[in-house]
Amino acid sequence: MRSNLNNDSAVSVVQQIKNLIENGYYKEKEKLPTEYELAKELDVSRKEINDAFMILEDEKILLRRPGVGVFVHAKPILSSGIEQLGSVTEMIRQSGKVPGVQYISAEISEPTDEDKNRFDPLEIEQFAQMERVRTADAEPVVYCIDRVDHRLMPLEIIHSQESIFEALKTYSNKEIDYAVAYIEPIGYHERISPILNCEPDQALLLLRQMHYTKDHEPVLYSANFFRSDVFSFYVLRKRL
Repeated sequence: MRSNLNNDSAVSVVQQIKNLIENGYYKEKEKLPTEYELAKELDVSRKEINDAFMILEDEKILLRRPGVGVFVHAKPILSSGIEQLGSVTEMIRQSGKVPGVQYISAEISEPTDEDKNRFDPLEIEQFAQMERVRTADAEPVVYCIDRVDHRLMPLEIIHSQESIFEALKTYSNKEIDYAVAYIEPIGYHERISPILNCEPDQALLLLRQMHYTKDHEPVLYSANFFRSDVFSFYVLRKRL
């Protein structure tokens, strides 16, 4: 049993658990004791523990896995406004982590009808498509699928670059100015989730983006699968 727990009656059960987590008593991804055990340790009722768990789940501090237990939620390494456009490399660096890359595949692909609509009015005969895992301090955090006109970025060039944003700028003189983005949570992905070391009940955040130059030229399509325990996004909304 853990000792020296704060049992000051002036401190709520929620705050006691928060304090234990903030002080490193319970660490990220660690499983908490059962409600009965924690109630006994904190000298409170099981109902108070259950109520506290629900509040802390709502605040994304705890994560309940049915049939397994309650865990300390991992803190995202980056919480960013979705309106801020930056490469995955830049996002990881901003979090204070060291970005890395693991190459999965690079190939030439033919445009689908959906591709033709995305890149309209350009007529693209072939895409250079690359799939990579982006890492933060060697931990896999994002699965990236990028597609660009093969005439702008041959495979041998795109494969040698860590940041496609920088590669487009230096090799093709195409600088990304803005993107149209769609974000959606998805469940366990049979192929991608294991590569990112996701738990079976862990969701992914899929960010689909069509990138344009300042002249509104479509140059890059990306589908990035972010680990939801590592990244969080928000939108800043202003009243018109």
